[in-house]
Amino acid sequence: MTTISPQSSSKKLPGVEFALGGIAAMGAGCFTNPIDVIKIRLQLQGELATRGTYKKLYKNTIHAAYIVAKHEGIFALQAGFIPAIGFQLVLNGVRLGTYNIAKKHKWTLNKYGKTSIVKTAVISGTAGAVASIIGSPLYMVKTQLQAQAASSIAVGHQHGHVSTWAAFRNLWREGGFKSFYRGWNAGVPRLFVGSATQLTSFSLASDWLKSINLFPDHPVLLTFLASFVGGTCPALTMQPFDVVATRLYNQGVDAKGKGLLYNGVFDALIKIAKKEGIYGLYKGTFPTWLRIAPHTVLCLVFYDELDKFYTKLTSESQ
Repeated sequence: MTTISPQSSSKKLPGVEFALGGIAAMGAGCFTNPIDVIKIRLQLQGELATRGTYKKLYKNTIHAAYIVAKHEGIFALQAGFIPAIGFQLVLNGVRLGTYNIAKKHKWTLNKYGKTSIVKTAVISGTAGAVASIIGSPLYMVKTQLQAQAASSIAVGHQHGHVSTWAAFRNLWREGGFKSFYRGWNAGVPRLFVGSATQLTSFSLASDWLKSINLFPDHPVLLTFLASFVGGTCPALTMQPFDVVATRLYNQGVDAKGKGLLYNGVFDALIKIAKKEGIYGLYKGTFPTWLRIAPHTVLCLVFYDELDKFYTKLTSESQ
């Protein structure tokens, strides 16, 4: 990533790292949200049904995109856009802000000045977990809106929200503030594992690329390659938790707010594995990769460019 002198780093106002991370992720989310819609549909298809016993409305990623556009219109591929972008602001504001502050203070390094796998994983994973809790209401509404489909191609529980505002209003009517954080723990393992894998592999890839002196005069290309590695690894490590989060956030609830299908993360893992097999926990892996790899690249490249712009702007104003 872009190297910043101690002088320029010290001039940053409190919260700037968090703002840059959030804005960068919002920009990336504009491009990757359609893939997220497809991923949600594939993860909900055949919920708690044995493989081969249900009709596959969505045969693969490309077919799913075609079917959604055909039955619901092209703009349906941007379903849940507002809460999705809001969640990116919260998630990566906290996650990237924390990660870059830790890097600046060398909290992620070992005694040799290289990336410490344990330190980086713990710091980035914890930041991701905290952000997932803060942004849980946004992620839940995003998931429910993205799952919502025309009756002929509907999979999973259909909540019937007509807009983002209506979704939050419906949740409030169901149980007040408590309803906003229903299933909040679903995103914790997903984002602890995902963030730890993503930012640790990104750091290790950056170290290696710098050690072979690749692109010494083009730091944006180095960030591009390292972030591609950082975006590929989580698609495998966090996928079971991603499926579980989708199922828990989208399931229907009874009058007391209790889930109709799952009682929590471990219950969901067991039921999915038992009914759908291990395959069920890896539904939507390809669109997960197709979303998170470019999202990570765009997010970290945007962050670098925003950081350079901010540094130049503040240095000129001195």
